[in-house]
Amino acid sequence: MLIQTDLLSKRYGQLAALSECSFDVPRGEILGLLGPNGAGKTTLLRLLLGYLQPSSGVARIDGLDCYRQSVAVHRQLAYLPGDARLFRQLNGRQTLQFFARLRRASLERSLRLADRLQLDLTRRVRQMSTGMRQKLALAVTLTPDVPLVILDEPTANLDPTVRRDVVELIREARDEGKTILFSSHVLSEVEDACDRVLVLKAGRLVDTVRVVDVRRQHRIQAALTGPLSPVPPALVEQIELRQDAVGGVTVISRGELAPLLGWLANQPLAKLQIEPIGLRSVYERHHPATSIDE
Repeated sequence: MLIQTDLLSKRYGQLAALSECSFDVPRGEILGLLGPNGAGKTTLLRLLLGYLQPSSGVARIDGLDCYRQSVAVHRQLAYLPGDARLFRQLNGRQTLQFFARLRRASLERSLRLADRLQLDLTRRVRQMSTGMRQKLALAVTLTPDVPLVILDEPTANLDPTVRRDVVELIREARDEGKTILFSSHVLSEVEDACDRVLVLKAGRLVDTVRVVDVRRQHRIQAALTGPLSPVPPALVEQIELRQDAVGGVTVISRGELAPLLGWLANQPLAKLQIEPIGLRSVYERHHPATSIDE
């Protein structure tokens, strides 16, 4: 495991910013962090980076204690903060050169990433738009040859086309063997990019899901003209069925659709609607009435 936390907690007096958070991240995985402001995402990232001392528990990256061995930990990772700041007097190319020398990284790789993100490297940072500065910070962060990349809201201030490019770059980094920790408020991006997702609420880890499993879930809504026949035993464990008083039924499927559709085909149905559930249903199970971005 590249990342390991064991009952990791951070308290400020009576306030528990993070409580007994335990999880592992293997090498080569993209792990998403989801939760509203105040859920504990930023506290968790700062503990992993060694910026905060845990109140209890421990966090390790590549076997190193994140707080006690923070300098060694930082050699193993690249970090994009949510409010990345760059030297305003430098132009884009000078910025890439500076960080490539600092991290002993490949300037050629930085330039390739900048080209992918359609960056104008002749412009000074102070003359760049907010989105352009974010793209420059992404090129800086994705350049070093390190096992772990931590991205805090990496697509903030970017248009939808560039967001898709960033998701593709994150997948490519994973395919190169890197582990990515990806904190975002954009559910669609997390679902597209991540292999697994942690959901945080009020400082606690409340759910862990594999995206491939979430994508297999569907909601089926139907109108009935008569009573349903009994659910076959093979389907009982993979569906949740709810009937209302006006002849409607909702089925939540957590497995393959084919066996379920075979059973439904023999039911007295007047109307049928099938829709994928996706990551939103998992999120709203813990955070109802959310305003999280699509």
